Amino acid sequence: MSIENFRQLADYNRWANLRIYAAAIAMPDEHYRRQVGVFFGSLHGTLNHLLLADRIWLKRLTGEGDPPSRLDSILYDDLKILARARMAEDARLKRVVDGFSAADLGAEVSYQTISGKPQQQALQDILLHLFNHQTHHRGQAHACCSIVTGTEPPTLDLLAFQRGLAAPGLAL
Repeated sequence: MSIENFRQLADYNRWANLRIYAAAIAMPDEHYRRQVGVFFGSLHGTLNHLLLADRIWLKRLTGEGDPPSRLDSILYDDLKILARARMAEDARLKRVVDGFSAADLGAEVSYQTISGKPQQQALQDILLHLFNHQTHHRGQAHACCSIVTGTEPPTLDLLAFQRGLAAPGLAL
């Protein structure tokens, strides 16, 4: 993949997150928190996990930030505060990815797992994982929206993003 592909994925990530958060904010709190059987239990748990995973990876890539030590941590109980934190993290992720060059993609990045095990991977593989992880769990969040509302949530299709479908504004 090229650096431009990763930049597009950072833009798409922000767009898709705005769409899923708009759906979450529009639903009653009991729907948002309902346990529906996805890996992190609910839409609330899933959205918190996505934010904390990005914080973990951005700490590994930049050395900045204070990520949690558990993958199931609830960073923010309040949805609007979580949404503001998500928007800030998406902007941070975009700045980080925009700062990489094509030559950086093959560079090896050393880091430690949450359990402390040392690892080393090419930056491009880490970025592929980061964006794939977002898509994977955002798909679970999308399913949560369907399950708890009984209606079809907004599309998160990459093609819709590429075709210019607008992201909603969030009233926070």
